[in-house]
Amino acid sequence: MMSPVLTRLTPLALALALSGCAVGPDYLRPANLLPSIFGSAKPAETVAIATNPAIDPRWWTLFDDATLNDLVDQALQNNADLRQAVARVEQADAVAREAGASFFPQIDGGAATSNSKASTKTSTFTPTQPQIRHSRSAALSTSFELDVWGRVRRTNEAAQASILATRYSRDSVRLSVAGLVSSTYLALRSYDAQIAVSQETLKSREDSLALVRTRVDAGLISPLDGYQAEGSLAAVQAQLAEQRRLRALAEHQLALLTGNPVLKIATGDLRQLPLPPQPPEGLPSDLIEGRPDVLKAEQELVAANAGIGIAKAGYFPKFTLTGSIGSESKTLSDLFTAGSGTWSLGIAALMPILDFGRTSARVDQAKAINQQSLVAWQNTLQIAYKEVRDALVNLRQDGEAETAQNRRVDNARKALDLARLRYEAGQTGYLEVLDAQRTHNDAVTAMIATRQARLGAAVDLFKALGGGWRADSAS
Repeated sequence: MMSPVLTRLTPLALALALSGCAVGPDYLRPANLLPSIFGSAKPAETVAIATNPAIDPRWWTLFDDATLNDLVDQALQNNADLRQAVARVEQADAVAREAGASFFPQIDGGAATSNSKASTKTSTFTPTQPQIRHSRSAALSTSFELDVWGRVRRTNEAAQASILATRYSRDSVRLSVAGLVSSTYLALRSYDAQIAVSQETLKSREDSLALVRTRVDAGLISPLDGYQAEGSLAAVQAQLAEQRRLRALAEHQLALLTGNPVLKIATGDLRQLPLPPQPPEGLPSDLIEGRPDVLKAEQELVAANAGIGIAKAGYFPKFTLTGSIGSESKTLSDLFTAGSGTWSLGIAALMPILDFGRTSARVDQAKAINQQSLVAWQNTLQIAYKEVRDALVNLRQDGEAETAQNRRVDNARKALDLARLRYEAGQTGYLEVLDAQRTHNDAVTAMIATRQARLGAAVDLFKALGGGWRADSAS
């Protein structure tokens, strides 16, 4: 049964622990000094906000490609970096639970038994003090820091912020992995499209070489045309080999990202992928505050702010409540009988008197760490703002470039057809055909690269905004 003294002091100690002030500054979110919107940059073909749908967190599905969806799902499940990030979250969660447990006393149970024999040369023995003595004991004990100055609360505050920062770090890795898989997949599909064009060009140049050889054999043209045709064919063969090499490397990269070493991806074509929805004009800059890396930086600032309070608590005395309750007897049979009960209750204070500036140095360190975290948060915001603006400009300019490249391809195709007709009619030499073929091949390749850049800019925008935007995001 708990003693009357223990009964009276325990509520008093708990009240003292819970009513104490928490030293150090409470966290106040710094002002966001960024412009309210992302400037005047907007992509071409902007969809009206009234019809612009909200972006699904699974933004990569907007490319409407089942293979891409499957690759991202595999990566989010198996990617090594992401699995490490998940394990770090579990570790941080355990650390936070440990910090939270400091609010409550730790109760330890103990039992002991001993037998001892005293020396006949140094002791006098009586029936109450025999030479051989026995002792049996069992007790519950506790030691509990009274959180008068909020050191435990600030420690728990920092731990909670740290676990949130770790979760946001995991989300940032998820976003990066999804973006990297998407970008690499677009590159692979770009190589597929280039390979398809090169194969068409190869067939065309093989046909041209056959025609040239026939005319050379008939003595209608110089053998020089034959050498030029064969050189042009070899150039396309070398180009095709390089494109196939780059496609294989992109496939290997996707295998690493998805954790599937034997990954094989069937042939596709970048030109068949639809453009995802375009963002409305006037996106508010506070959208970036939802980015995982921005949220992570702010939670690190919260933890650093709490660290100042932890350091400042060192200026004040530390109160520790100790207590125990149990039984003690000579024999085990009497251990829990009347009269064998024991208890103790104490409170101790430990206060620094002269530490030669150690505590002040710790406070200054905590303030410096807090300042570093503040600068890091502000810099993260500015980087996010720049990335969104860059993506918006790239999306707009790449759209205009693709339109121009399509016109270039059409004109190059017409010029090639005309050059072939002129050559077959004997009105020009084969050099004009070769020049038209190179121009057309370069135009189609450049158009594919521009299309990839435009789709890649859409991926960059999704990443820069932390996944997308809302239908009602514009001001």
